Amino acid sequence: MADMLTLTPSAAARVAAIAEKQAKPAILRLSVEGGGCSGFQYKFDLSDGADADDSVSETDGVRLVVDPVSLDLVAGSTVDFVESLGGAAFKVENPQAAAGCGCGSSFGI
Repeated sequence: MADMLTLTPSAAARVAAIAEKQAKPAILRLSVEGGGCSGFQYKFDLSDGADADDSVSETDGVRLVVDPVSLDLVAGSTVDFVESLGGAAFKVENPQAAAGCGCGSSFGI
């Protein structure tokens, strides 16, 4: 299952930097919650570890973990970190998303 998700080197570097500042392991948890303007929204948190049933992907020593329920909604996705004039944020490129919104953190299937 680990090949179902991809963490880009840019995102991995950002997670590593944040984790180092917070003295936490370099583990990014991606989850999906109901809400947002398109039905679902992405949630990112630093995690202390992966649960037994999590899907885990690793890039440059940084792990991306996703729970089984969220994985159904984000399978095949790429998590990137982008910086622009509007700010900097983690971005999910989700091939399953049929609709999105301007904020980029909400999607519909």
